[in-house]
Amino acid sequence: MTPSPQVQRRPKAYPPPEFPPRKPKLFAKMPPAIFPVVLGVLGLGLALREAAVVLALPGGLVEAALGAALGFWAFATVALLCKIARRPSVLLDDLRVLPGRAGMAACSLSAMLAAAVLVPYAPGVAYGVMVVALVAHGLLAALVIWQIARSPRAQRVVTPVWHLSFVGGIVAAVPALALGRAELAQVLMWGALPIAALIWGASLAQMIGRIPPAPLRPLLALHLFPAAVFSLVASGLGQGILAQSFAAFGGVILLALLLGLRWVTAAGFSALWGSFAFPLVAYAAALIGLGGQVQQIGMGLLAAAVVVVLGVAWKVVAMWPTGKLAAKTNAAEA
Repeated sequence: MTPSPQVQRRPKAYPPPEFPPRKPKLFAKMPPAIFPVVLGVLGLGLALREAAVVLALPGGLVEAALGAALGFWAFATVALLCKIARRPSVLLDDLRVLPGRAGMAACSLSAMLAAAVLVPYAPGVAYGVMVVALVAHGLLAALVIWQIARSPRAQRVVTPVWHLSFVGGIVAAVPALALGRAELAQVLMWGALPIAALIWGASLAQMIGRIPPAPLRPLLALHLFPAAVFSLVASGLGQGILAQSFAAFGGVILLALLLGLRWVTAAGFSALWGSFAFPLVAYAAALIGLGGQVQQIGMGLLAAAVVVVLGVAWKVVAMWPTGKLAAKTNAAEA
């Protein structure tokens, strides 16, 4: 028998590369993953402002740094708004991936901290920014819930990013207290507390049965953020026992992170290291607010946070103009 002739298949055709290569429009690939760093830098400035008051130091240098941080926030926010204005559906695209979801939530939270920065200079503007940030955060949370409900059951996994999306409104209590809106701060705290407790419990149950992959482990630092802010807000409301309780709980989380630091950072540096920034400075600020000997621990932690936050911010921001940050975090293009 003669062998059957072999059919030669034509190689798959690929479109020729564009020449000259297409350049994306300005801010079209703005990566939301920059905002956890923005949030951390603003939080660091506010913690340093608090420390300067406690130590009775002149605040000129700190206020200048806060002004620079405010400019950084404004530039990043305008860039993101330009991207969304060019193609509004890009917001949903960014919310589909974990770095984008974390970044979008951190964007509205950073606006809340920007309001806190503005309180001593323009309380009316600060109040307006706080309200807009709260509304935006609520809309983002609703979109995240909608996307989770539409996703396959296997993807409906509780992640630490849920703290940013569903508990993050508590951050608005910081400018609310500075503006004398204690009732609003109290509502925000008691509204966020049960949600945070559910996320903590579900996350612990998940970790018992499934170890998070190495690239996502830096997100575990976000579990510290609600405890730190709850302690900070409770101190501002004069609820000392509650503030101390959350500070103690936060201390347990921080100790666990420090003991497992090599495991948490096993995948090496990535944009997700921005998750370390705000929880660390918020916890330092919470300890400073408690006073006494704990205050000294908070000062030491804040000194360490300056190095950590600025170091991480420098490396993440350096990835932004080159396009690496957008590529590595799967930022959508408008």
